[in-house]
Amino acid sequence: MAVLHPRRVAWEGARLFALAADTDAYWWLSEAVGHYLGLMYRLQLYETRLRLKEDADLLYEETGAWRARLDELLDTRPETASILTQLIAETAARLP
Repeated sequence: MAVLHPRRVAWEGARLFALAADTDAYWWLSEAVGHYLGLMYRLQLYETRLRLKEDADLLYEETGAWRARLDELLDTRPETASILTQLIAETAARLP
């Protein structure tokens, strides 16, 4: 069994969630995030998508926002680390 470092998981998740928000992988990720992490995270992913559609230069800011969200999630619900790791792997496989 692998040891999951929460900060590394949060960083990878943030990076991929922000990248995927402006691709076709968004549709799959949005549904999965809503199902596994909750509707608030799904709404935040939608808001990220809207902001990136308006200004693609916001990618780094959106990645930072997702890093903070996922750090907080892993601090308050550490059991989500394995689910988040699976979402990261599946999202990476779906990116162009």
